[in-house]
Amino acid sequence: MGQPDGLAHSFFVAKGWPVSVTAVFVDGAYLEKVLLYDHDKAPIDFGRLVAAMVEGGELLRAYYYHCLPYQSNPPTNEERARYAARHRFFTALRHIPRFEVRLGKLVRRGMDRDGKPVFQQKRVDLMLGVDMALLAGKHRIGKVALLSGDSDFTPAVEAVKNEGVLTTLWHGSLTREVRPSSELRQACDERRELTAELIQSVLRHSSR
Repeated sequence: MGQPDGLAHSFFVAKGWPVSVTAVFVDGAYLEKVLLYDHDKAPIDFGRLVAAMVEGGELLRAYYYHCLPYQSNPPTNEERARYAARHRFFTALRHIPRFEVRLGKLVRRGMDRDGKPVFQQKRVDLMLGVDMALLAGKHRIGKVALLSGDSDFTPAVEAVKNEGVLTTLWHGSLTREVRPSSELRQACDERRELTAELIQSVLRHSSR
């Protein structure tokens, strides 16, 4: 399971395309929500998580997409501290083998009904979609493992499927806060939930 079937698989093998090579794409903001609402902010080992998402295949590279925190002009002490902490976190991720961090920009979009600021990520969806499509179009990968719940990634999934790439969606539970888009779920070839058992197996303090 996980390889193209029948004639398609034979065609890819004959062409020498890397059918067992996986690229992992992680929507960082969505993963944070899943860990918050489903797993009580469990401290995970990102290297282990990526290894689980590859499911025994070969990893080409893992791509992690997020934004640095918003800062006012001038920034408050709290904003400076939050920015510095997130910067250290992203730097640590970059030290994981075959791990790339792609940063968009967080912009302020006003206030909500409760008077709290509303922020929006910019360029993250575009970067992820472009990276996914380029790797598939160049026949560098045979599989995509996407951790997200956002329907905005559906066109990118459809594009890589047209290149013969198998797509697996990794997502949170079906509760309201982290339920993945039904459109995205239907677009992907396979689906995997980030269950409690899986998260326990990739905790930072766990041992094997």
